Amino acid sequence: MPHRITLIPGDGIGPELSQATRRVLEATGIVFEWEVQEAGEAVMSRYGTPLPDHVLESIRRNRVALKGPITTPVGKGFRSVNVALRQSLDLYANLRPCRSLPGVKTPFPDVDLVVVRENTEDLYAGVEHMVGEDAAESIKIITRKASQRIARFAFQYAIRNGRRRVTAVHKANIMKLSDGLFLESCRQVAAEFPQIEFDDRIVDNMCMQLVQKPGLYDVLLAPNLYGDIISDLCAGLIGGLGVAAGANLGDSSAVFEAVHGSAPKYAGQNLANPTALILSGVLMLEHLGEVQAAGRVKKALEAVLAEGKSVTFDLGGHAGTSEMADAIINML
Repeated sequence: MPHRITLIPGDGIGPELSQATRRVLEATGIVFEWEVQEAGEAVMSRYGTPLPDHVLESIRRNRVALKGPITTPVGKGFRSVNVALRQSLDLYANLRPCRSLPGVKTPFPDVDLVVVRENTEDLYAGVEHMVGEDAAESIKIITRKASQRIARFAFQYAIRNGRRRVTAVHKANIMKLSDGLFLESCRQVAAEFPQIEFDDRIVDNMCMQLVQKPGLYDVLLAPNLYGDIISDLCAGLIGGLGVAAGANLGDSSAVFEAVHGSAPKYAGQNLANPTALILSGVLMLEHLGEVQAAGRVKKALEAVLAEGKSVTFDLGGHAGTSEMADAIINML
């Protein structure tokens, strides 16, 4: 049976990356039925929202979506489509694998860790308001239910993927109630999984240690805000957001996306690096149970990166987005 997937091309460089990824995934021989849905700036004038209800309905119906990057205005304009997707579909787990890739230059050649980020609450719940004219207040929400749910996801992921250790990231030394509750919940869940090592790190110390000795860490478990920051730091260890995959997972839906921005100044120029979205497509294949096809795409991509000839300018090459996709397809 074909896999019916909601495809959200995104804006800026998103449509080019989505097309390249679509071609690579189809080259595996797996049959897809793509239900293309538009979201972001382009649909604001038509629907009055960057995330129309019919897009959410499509994802709920198909249960799986592949999404290109979508522009989020800074300090004004509409709220993040990414945040709205996660909250509307209860995509409570953000999965960000960070693994060193051949041919991608970085001072850290042997990074292999995964960030598991709680995706629905914390400061990203968006509960904020003005206090008079000269102050703004944001409310940090941490619940036992969400903390235990994401902790259980992290330990179950570790077991399924042969990982040995989960490290909770927090600031419970200062935020003793909110982060204290998160840490307490993680410790309670850790007791259910004695086969997996468990420890914790204060978030600022965690950032320092990741730069000094990333090889010591395996699965990092964090609330929403710290997870967002830590996952980008880890992406920097392996060469940047252009090579970092992302998945947003819930009990009934899953959205796979590149976590970098939409880079509108490069839109339509066939310059953007498709690696991150293709690796997100690999995560999607694994989620669909197409493990062999996922492995083939990963090996083909790594072979192209290692060869270094048919890669985009940010990777030291001269190929365009579509030409890099062609090279990966040829490797397949």
